[in-house]
Amino acid sequence: MSHPVREAVPVLARRVVPADNSCLFTSVFYVVEGGVYDPGCAPEMRNLIAQIVASDPESYCEAVLGKSNREYCDWIRREESWGGAIEVSILSKFYQCEICVVDTQTVRIDRFGEDAGYSRRVLLIYDGIHYDPLERRLPGSELPPQTIFPSSDDVVLAQALELADEARRKRQFTDVNRFALRCMVCQKGLTGQLEAREHAKETGHTNFGEVVFSCLKNNSQPPGVYTASEHKHVSWNTWDSSS
Repeated sequence: MSHPVREAVPVLARRVVPADNSCLFTSVFYVVEGGVYDPGCAPEMRNLIAQIVASDPESYCEAVLGKSNREYCDWIRREESWGGAIEVSILSKFYQCEICVVDTQTVRIDRFGEDAGYSRRVLLIYDGIHYDPLERRLPGSELPPQTIFPSSDDVVLAQALELADEARRKRQFTDVNRFALRCMVCQKGLTGQLEAREHAKETGHTNFGEVVFSCLKNNSQPPGVYTASEHKHVSWNTWDSSS
């Protein structure tokens, strides 16, 4: 007796992009352009945001930006500056689409442009310090992925929350209030972004590394002692515009 062939079902998945201080810009470009990966897009997008902010100093004032309009424009153009909620909001308006950011720590979706009546929706996943784009792909197919969805498609939001919940259960997120840091200038150990901010204000040191403890014990260490290593270098202002 023949058995019916089960058709492949499209799967929503993370498309990993480099952790190079421009992951937000690379991720947004990827989804709004329908799955085009261009690691060189960041300078253009940073400049675009700076131009939009500079053109509207009333809306983008110091109370909103956390720094003067001119200082912000200079800051966002620098390749070591990380994007966050302010930049997502600006890009949502520019591309005329809802940008949904799925947080793996809280399993929450922040929908930028939700009330603007946009017909399109794109999705990013965020782990506390890094953004990746989400795409729907047919397993085993050479067809391009789907990255743009109708704003009425709530199924994709449910699927995104499932991905976030799975990542949370696997602890694939970084708690920026508790993660271990080390000043790469003076080697002082710090905990969370608040201590890092205070250290930066006091010393002017603006280069930090996240400390990750290895799951494998170094055989040269005494029993119960595990090694630590710098997982990622982080330049200051990392969290200034994030929410």
